[in-house]
Amino acid sequence: MEPPLTVLVVGSGFGGQVAAMNLLRRGITDFQILERRDFMGGTWCQNSYPGAAVDVPSPLYSVAGEPYPWSRMYAGQAELRAYTEHLIEKWSLRERTVLGAEVVGADWDGEAWRVRTSDGVVRRARFLVNASGPLSTPVVPPFEGLGEFSGATFHTNGWDHDVDLAGKRVAVVGSGASAAQVIPAIQPEVAELHVFQRSPHWVLPRHDRTFTPLQRRLLRLRPLQRLLRTAIYWKLETRVVGFKHSRRLLRLVAQRDALEHLRAQVPDPSLRAALTPDYTIGCKRIILSSTLYPALSAGNTTLHDRHDGIDHFDATGVVTASGQHLDLDVVVFSTGYDATDGLIPYEVRGRDGVRLADFWHDYPRAYLGTTVPGFPNFFVVTGPNTGIGHTSAIFVIESQMEYLLRAIGTVLDTGARSVEVTAEAEDAYTRDIHREMERTVWHDGGCTSWYQSRSGRVTAMYPGFSFSFRRLARRFRPEHHVVDRPTPHATPAGTPGTPGTATERTYA
Repeated sequence: MEPPLTVLVVGSGFGGQVAAMNLLRRGITDFQILERRDFMGGTWCQNSYPGAAVDVPSPLYSVAGEPYPWSRMYAGQAELRAYTEHLIEKWSLRERTVLGAEVVGADWDGEAWRVRTSDGVVRRARFLVNASGPLSTPVVPPFEGLGEFSGATFHTNGWDHDVDLAGKRVAVVGSGASAAQVIPAIQPEVAELHVFQRSPHWVLPRHDRTFTPLQRRLLRLRPLQRLLRTAIYWKLETRVVGFKHSRRLLRLVAQRDALEHLRAQVPDPSLRAALTPDYTIGCKRIILSSTLYPALSAGNTTLHDRHDGIDHFDATGVVTASGQHLDLDVVVFSTGYDATDGLIPYEVRGRDGVRLADFWHDYPRAYLGTTVPGFPNFFVVTGPNTGIGHTSAIFVIESQMEYLLRAIGTVLDTGARSVEVTAEAEDAYTRDIHREMERTVWHDGGCTSWYQSRSGRVTAMYPGFSFSFRRLARRFRPEHHVVDRPTPHATPAGTPGTPGTATERTYA
């Protein structure tokens, strides 16, 4: 049997790229990235729907130490893709990536991870880093009769650019963040636009700006980039005060601003009422848009709320709950992702064949949102309770790398076989997370959102300041971990392991 790789990374989006960069910085070159698609890049290469853009200021939504001459404060998909490609080329990640390698299962064999891909290949690695991302498995509800519809259908995650929307009758199913970008982008060109909204979102103006050529050149300079990132970071970090510590502040400031934005842009009282949420702002993802409300108010747009949703499809369109038939040419599903319970899209078996899905039966959970007891040398990037509602997800990914590299270093620097968190440490961490979550707007803001798992627990979000998470991740606590170290004693017959050694499990 060939010796295993040091690391396998699943996914080539920002999570996989940041993991690879950090491995290279540490001098670990014996790794591969497995990408299920036939191209690299993750979210901003996959999501190419009209209007796609980031909702965090670009100078912060970027990798630390990798300045880029952004053209605007909130970069669009094309520029984000260009930035992704820039990182891939700069760090020579393409030659370390296997495309079309969809992982279908991973098993711990006592010494390494055996990772199976859909092409039948089995690869072994001492460490497995899952960076498939929470927003990688799109969901389309099982509408009755959908298979009978003769028009074009697709999810925003897989936009069909061969379908010309000009002059067409189009339905957008969903009203979340992706829909809020698609709707104003396509509304001017379609003949009819029907928007099916399950529940309205709070919307705040998008204060975008275009950078001048001089400003773009200055953004290449690391000291200035660092200064701008720092200013944006601390401004955004203040939002946690409202999300967690002061619901009254949220209502007095952010919710008031959102209501003023709604009144200013939606003159029709009945439409305005249908677009007014009945929960505290922040409970669901806040949408930043200065163009959504005008598009929904346009003469060719019809909003269908939850009282007049889709009953069923037929060959030519949909029949709504009120019995109205709508003739349609195209249906766009903006219906989200399996982002909580379906966090990892393949089966993972750890020590003694225990399934991760069984450990997560009640709800997804992990120490620092990154590692799970019973699953040695296994790490999840953007795992349970690492989502962030107020700042850059890349900041959290980079924070996870602080912990991940220290854990891997504990094994490599001591000649150990594996490291895993103790069940007691994970349980204490998870109980602390959900105790803190009870104080947040995501827990009791009066809504149901994708932040929650089937259990009803909020498993997507981190209930605190992002700098608090980074501080925790930077401190590797030996007493929270068990390390398998080879000892010079003979291995009993039939025991897995290297001949001539036994396993000694000790605290790190």
